[in-house]
Amino acid sequence: MEQKRIYVDNAAATPVSRAALTAMLPYFAERFGNPSASHSYGQEAKRALEDSRRIIARLIGALNNEVFFTSGGTEGDNWILQSVCEQYAHKGRHIISTKIEHNAVLRPLERLGSRGFTVTLLEPDTAGMIYPDQLRKALRDDTILVSVMAANNVVGTLLPVKELCAIAHERQALFHTDAVQAAAHIPLQVRSLGVDFLTLSAHKFHGPKGIGALYAHLPLTPVPLIAGGGQEKGRRAGTENVSAIAGMAAALEEGVQNLAENMKALSALRDKLITEFLKLPNVLLTGDREKRLPGLASFIFEDLEGQDLVARLDEAGICASSGAACSTGSIEPSHVLTAMGYVPQISRGALRISLSHYNTEAEIDRIIEKLPGIVEKLRMKRRRL
Repeated sequence: MEQKRIYVDNAAATPVSRAALTAMLPYFAERFGNPSASHSYGQEAKRALEDSRRIIARLIGALNNEVFFTSGGTEGDNWILQSVCEQYAHKGRHIISTKIEHNAVLRPLERLGSRGFTVTLLEPDTAGMIYPDQLRKALRDDTILVSVMAANNVVGTLLPVKELCAIAHERQALFHTDAVQAAAHIPLQVRSLGVDFLTLSAHKFHGPKGIGALYAHLPLTPVPLIAGGGQEKGRRAGTENVSAIAGMAAALEEGVQNLAENMKALSALRDKLITEFLKLPNVLLTGDREKRLPGLASFIFEDLEGQDLVARLDEAGICASSGAACSTGSIEPSHVLTAMGYVPQISRGALRISLSHYNTEAEIDRIIEKLPGIVEKLRMKRRRL
């Protein structure tokens, strides 16, 4: 009998949970109304929209009117970076971020740089960590925004967002965190962190693709990114995707409710992988050993190409990744690993395994069983070339 395929690329996308799917289904057919309509169908959809907003706000510790729905993390990151620069250019034109951010932050920063803003990118250490003193030294009187991710999507390192935010605020700079990889995987409360802006994307925590949220701390509000109708308090035009929003709220609620249990279980599976993989010759662990996402283990296999390794694992029924999903197909090494000091010929051997609570210990054992033979065959092939 054919074995079930093992999916361990949850940092790229997670399967929609049963709770999320159940929440979504009514809004495809029976409750299909436009939430802007005044009749009963529309008002039913409007209630679902606002109920979902309240759930998400409660789960991250925000007020209801501090949550705006987006199409995902990329839109949220672009929106807030452009918004802050438009609103506060009169106060300064300096932005600080890091070299390990997702391209959803780095690319708009490049665009802002071409429009006369100065961008400083902090360099990580070899574990992908950014330190408070780095930010303190980089801040200037004209710094208007600091943007640092909560958890890195390639190596899983958790950044000290709370401490960095406090330092930014000492100099009256606003603070944004891309929390796409962190939500429902580690505790995430906006008031405790102190952040001014935070972005989420539902497909990273078992919600549907194409829906996300932006938190903006009142009285700060983003300028409209999309012009049109008056949806999202006049800040984001376009008919709201009620079904996806309902699924996002249900998925986040389920994830937060089970957070402690999932963190413990995933950390154990992750550490088992790390222990066994590091027994193999010429394998490096990337990212901080302790301060990392519970379900993410990232490695470099020296003398191998990560894409070859991923392809052979896929043939063995194991779906993993050589890095960020948006970089798949590129022969260029991850910009995150490059920033961490890995030379291209080494960093091309990257492998990322990212788990969810659907993964079992039996699946981890199967990966541990299959990987050594795959690695040895690939190395033998390279030696023959």
